[in-house]
Amino acid sequence: MTDSNRGGPRARTIPDLVAQQAEMLGDAKAIVDSDATISFAGLAERVDEAARALIAMGIERGDRVAIWAPNMWEWVVAALAINTAGGVIVPVNTRYKGIEAAYLLEKSGAKALFTVTGFLDVDYVALLRNTGSELPELKDVVVLRGDASEGTLTYQDFLARAKDIPSNAAKERAAEIDPDDIADILFTSGTTGKPKGVMCTHAQNLRVFDTWSSLVGLREGDRYLIVLPFFHSFGYKAGWFSALMRGATSFPEPIFDVDVVLKRVQRDRITMLPGPPTLYQSLLLHPERANFDISSLRLAVTGAASIPVELIHRMKDELRFETIITAYGLTESCGVVTMCRLDDDPETIATTSGRAIPDVEVMIVDGEGNPVPPNEPGEIVVRGYNVMKGYFDAEEETKKAIDVDGWLHTGDIGTLDERGYIKITDRLKDMFIVGGFNAYPAEIENTLLNMPGIGEVAVIGVPDERLGEVGMAFVVPAPGRSVTPEQVVAWSRDNMANFKVPRKVEMLDALPRNATGKVMKFELRERAHG
Repeated sequence: MTDSNRGGPRARTIPDLVAQQAEMLGDAKAIVDSDATISFAGLAERVDEAARALIAMGIERGDRVAIWAPNMWEWVVAALAINTAGGVIVPVNTRYKGIEAAYLLEKSGAKALFTVTGFLDVDYVALLRNTGSELPELKDVVVLRGDASEGTLTYQDFLARAKDIPSNAAKERAAEIDPDDIADILFTSGTTGKPKGVMCTHAQNLRVFDTWSSLVGLREGDRYLIVLPFFHSFGYKAGWFSALMRGATSFPEPIFDVDVVLKRVQRDRITMLPGPPTLYQSLLLHPERANFDISSLRLAVTGAASIPVELIHRMKDELRFETIITAYGLTESCGVVTMCRLDDDPETIATTSGRAIPDVEVMIVDGEGNPVPPNEPGEIVVRGYNVMKGYFDAEEETKKAIDVDGWLHTGDIGTLDERGYIKITDRLKDMFIVGGFNAYPAEIENTLLNMPGIGEVAVIGVPDERLGEVGMAFVVPAPGRSVTPEQVVAWSRDNMANFKVPRKVEMLDALPRNATGKVMKFELRERAHG
């Protein structure tokens, strides 16, 4: 780590970073969450204890351990402990249903799972058990908060296992870790219909988010309210991980609620508040906003294909942010590709996603892979130290994503101006964004085909006033079966994350196909908009 605010040696691995910050920052607050206030030194102690418990559990270097839980201090400790024990973090989306989570656990071969049983009245352990999935690799389930049932461990019972391990075991294990060891596998959905696990290393995470936190101006003593979910790279890597790197205090918030955010900004004197444009629009529209003291706010980081210039002005004038940064990234790029800079004007911040971070190349290419002139649209490709090591256990998919010259093909369409600033204009794939979450038709279609009575299905994104886009499913019933749109929606709500659930369903006798049998989605889009 190179901390531009304090200097100091560069951490080689994530456990190095934890130890370094504990030594340098000691009693300074690392995390404030509900009734728990944890210092940097205290964080290191908790991580060491949890890492020893993982070692006692049989976790070896390279083993995968999943976390299926909302934003909370235990998430951070568990993640850092997994890395300290030499393991690989596998975050699971808290909006996932049992079938979806079971796939990730099976695909990753996770040996242990950290989860909760009482978040939003959801029992994740029960969701998993109700799928009937065997998951032979999954040996232990630790309940971070909530009631532990038979076959699971409470967090305290888990920690008690550390007593059986020598006091220096975690430090010895951490010393074996190489900077190029895989630190995490974040699953991202794709056109194949099944999520793919993106592998990133300790060195990549440290370098990318040293750069990110430096460019946004995050600094020691900042008070960072993290409403973006920890299972996503924005809440995890650009969130608590960056706060740890810079000596800022993390304030985890499990659910975005504009009233709660306003209260926490006032009470905790929050300085850093990243989020999608809708977060800031919600603050601006809140009728009681003037009754809250939010003058502590200093830093905002956001991103989207298009942001009204007026929103940037209002964020500065009414929300009083000193710094607003827009950025672009994807899971396969360790979360970051381009960023605006501190001296960019409001129009640049609103209408572009910035320029490449240092030592990373960005190019726009045509269908044959040739560079296109400035301001001409094409596919965005990226090359540099931030590009993933590959998809876990998916060599062919990796070869499709990263070409022989090392360029990551993002599947996003954009333009690059003469200054090197990028604009995202479209998506090469069929992905659509529902309230800030990427939804992939092939994955949704794959899940819907498990519903009794469905013969064929095609999903597209359609405009929605509140969420930007939502899914629309075109369903062909199986021969001799009858299915209603209401039944499709109800089944979807029970079997997939809410953002994936089609809001509209139309029944068809047959899907429109071309001569090769491929569904002609452009016809479905015309039908939806007609």
